[in-house]
Amino acid sequence: MGGQLRSVLRHVAYPILLIILLSISVAALRWRWDLGRASQIFLVGTIGYLTLLEWMIPYEPEWQPSAGEWGWYGVYFVLTMIGGGLSQVPVQALVGWLAPPHPALPLWAEIPAAMLLGSLANYLVHRWCHTNPWLWRLHGVHHVPEKVNVANNGVNHIVDVLLTQGVVQLSLALAGFSAESVFVVGLFVVAQGYFVHANIDVRIGLLNHVFAGPEQHRLHHSVDLAEAGHYGSDLSVWDHAFGSFTWYPGRRPIAVGLQYPSDFPRTEAVIASHLQPWRRPARADDAPA
Repeated sequence: MGGQLRSVLRHVAYPILLIILLSISVAALRWRWDLGRASQIFLVGTIGYLTLLEWMIPYEPEWQPSAGEWGWYGVYFVLTMIGGGLSQVPVQALVGWLAPPHPALPLWAEIPAAMLLGSLANYLVHRWCHTNPWLWRLHGVHHVPEKVNVANNGVNHIVDVLLTQGVVQLSLALAGFSAESVFVVGLFVVAQGYFVHANIDVRIGLLNHVFAGPEQHRLHHSVDLAEAGHYGSDLSVWDHAFGSFTWYPGRRPIAVGLQYPSDFPRTEAVIASHLQPWRRPARADDAPA
């Protein structure tokens, strides 16, 4: 691929993703599509689009998943989908009891408000998972791979997924946001979650100070905790607000993965990874790494 085309792709890849997100949102709400089905189609399309970009403009060619890794990542992806589905069960039960019957805001105001609230809830629980020793035993599973790409975005402990998604969904539902606004925010969260993990040599410039992107999230996976802030995976405004924003143009992580790799089983040990929070004693100085 020519250098000029690569340069163009680096700058238009993210706007294209946002345009697709906006188009799907408008079409689904305008023509009353099944929102669950639309979300599933958008998820598959987002993964396909970003995987193609990883092949066209990779950030680190050696971070591309091998055939074997695709298989293990696929197992974790299924578990993550199951965890996300299970997290909705208690949320829906509580919402039916506690949530207000009608949204208080029009849709145009609901969407940015829901985006900010959901992002704040995600930021807080994510940061808690990095500071609480036992929660880190769950969340650290996600940080085991020594590469960051679209495929291993789904490498998570199922209980970590239940906790994180449950807190975010509950915060949105109990605030009284409509299903339509939660749908749009859900598409944004999906797009951002896979985008920030994408192994693509992308540039979003000043947008880094509003939206999370791969340039920031690679630092989050850094083995150097001094640069590993960026707990927001959709908006970066909370990292600014709470002092965990470490990115500047051109900054690259020294390496990604765990500071203490022996604390966790390897990614391919799926069962051991899910049992280790209860079976393996933490180090005396056990801390996120």
